[in-house]
Amino acid sequence: MGTYETQGFKLDNSGKRVVVDPVCRIEGHLRVEVNLDSENVIRNAVSTGTMWRGLEVILKGRDPRDAWAFTERICGVCTGCHALTSVRAVEDALGIHVPLNAHLIREMMAKTLQVHDHAVHFYHLHALDWVDVVSALSADPKKTSELQQLVSPSHPLSSPGYFRDVQTRLQKFVESGQLGPFTNGYWGSKAYVLPAEANLMAVTHYLEALDLQKEWVKVHTIFGGKNPHPNYMVGGVPCAINVNDVGAVGAINMERLNFVQARIQEMIDFNNNVYIPDVLAIGTIYKQAGWLYGGGLSALNVADYGTYEKVPYDFSTHQLPGGVILNGNWDEINPIDPRDPEQVQEFVTHSWYKYADESVGLHPWDGITEAHYAPEGPGFKGTRTKIEQLDESAKYSWIKSPRWRGNAVEVGPLSRYILAYAHALQGNKWCQRVKEQVESSAEAINSAIPRALGLPETNYSAKQLLPTTIGRTLARALESQYAAEMMMDDFNQLMGNIKAGDTSTANVEKWDPSTWPKEAKGVGTVAAPRGMLGHWIKIKDGRIENYQCVVPTTWNGSPRDPKGQIGAFEASLMNTPMVNPEQPLEILRTIHSFDPCLACSTHVMSPDGQELSKVKVR
Repeated sequence: MGTYETQGFKLDNSGKRVVVDPVCRIEGHLRVEVNLDSENVIRNAVSTGTMWRGLEVILKGRDPRDAWAFTERICGVCTGCHALTSVRAVEDALGIHVPLNAHLIREMMAKTLQVHDHAVHFYHLHALDWVDVVSALSADPKKTSELQQLVSPSHPLSSPGYFRDVQTRLQKFVESGQLGPFTNGYWGSKAYVLPAEANLMAVTHYLEALDLQKEWVKVHTIFGGKNPHPNYMVGGVPCAINVNDVGAVGAINMERLNFVQARIQEMIDFNNNVYIPDVLAIGTIYKQAGWLYGGGLSALNVADYGTYEKVPYDFSTHQLPGGVILNGNWDEINPIDPRDPEQVQEFVTHSWYKYADESVGLHPWDGITEAHYAPEGPGFKGTRTKIEQLDESAKYSWIKSPRWRGNAVEVGPLSRYILAYAHALQGNKWCQRVKEQVESSAEAINSAIPRALGLPETNYSAKQLLPTTIGRTLARALESQYAAEMMMDDFNQLMGNIKAGDTSTANVEKWDPSTWPKEAKGVGTVAAPRGMLGHWIKIKDGRIENYQCVVPTTWNGSPRDPKGQIGAFEASLMNTPMVNPEQPLEILRTIHSFDPCLACSTHVMSPDGQELSKVKVR
């Protein structure tokens, strides 16, 4: 391939190639290869989804009312968002309108997932890219307490004794040798820049989040019966409301509603007192060290559907609206329509799939998922079962390449926040809360926290701070805060409906397939934790004729397209300097900021591709 330019990035695949395979602390299997110049700066990046699952193939011929139960098993991390997207797609195809209570319960389940997923992602999957756990052992608990009170004075757990106890527990854990996820960390790397006291504070909150997250998901067990994979249904939600019957099996009563309210308040408090302050403090210190890398496509092209469900009470459409920004022009927001075959297309030029004409992209309603595993190309090294180096000029990933009107875009919380902030600047009243969050965060990172820590103040604008790895991590925290706040509004509205005598949770008027049209097609979308998620369905004679999922990591982790455009993962790594290529913290830090879910994005076969077994279900 040599050297060429695309989307403003100059790619050069000469120089030393570094391989990270697998990228750990994510869902699924991801391989990243980068080329470094003589200064150890990344000049070329190749991301590869290395697994194939075939959910779209499995769904053909099945009852569309059952699709949610299959698609939900795509992933156990973002559990529930595929089910919600699926039932929305079927309801869109059949013209089913869900009751208000069902909509509110679905929203609370989705926002519970948003808060839970973002907190778990930061503390348990991503924080170790910023935090040196071993360094926390040398921290002064008194100074850690002082730091805690500077960045989050409202958090009740901030005494020197509290941090000393955590440090003692950590010391015993390290001495036991049972380090688990901490075993192979790059502890002591110069790529870590936090002082020991900040590391101790973050490790302490890692443990707090570990305790709290198991309580938050109980909201799913109340409304959906279980977690992971709570129950959904076409036409509403499967839980009945009976506030006066404490012993009713599966019903929602006042005891359970009070429990939900308490968990929502717990999420709000954690976001305000722990999550947001931690991200702001860590982001400030890394920003002061000059680490404003990882923006990639977010500085250029971002997209989100918003909420596509067309119901009169769907306020979330206005609060986090969809759209597309191209070429970094925040003054122009393009409308987005997942139904338009000219807007959303998937290409397979560099993916291990077959199309009749691979220069043409297919809209998901016409999508084809035909596997064709063939690692090849003049730059390929290794065998089909043991890859040493991939050739990005050939096919190199199990992920397809979705494009919006031919453009590669980044999706995710950062994209949603850039879009909402841009909407707010244009006067959208529903986005003013996002504007407040973004601008207060910029003020904290530029001035408030540096002043408190005795560091020099800076003057970066939101447009400079957001399109970075720090900004991507911050946007996820801000979205967690906003989702919890909106969830309390949803809860209060649900309680008002119940008090007014409305307890309906399902619309089963079109449950009987004999009432359906002979052919129908629909689309469902959700603002999933990792970005815009869409499911497209075609129904014929009461059965699924075609089903396609285009998930956030398909957009972000896509390989090159026919025009040579790189995806968001690859773009985010470009021009990033590495302290030590043998300890690829910078690669992990930026890739983890997307919270990749390869299980969702890759469409089970043996390494050689032959059929393993055939199962007939009666």
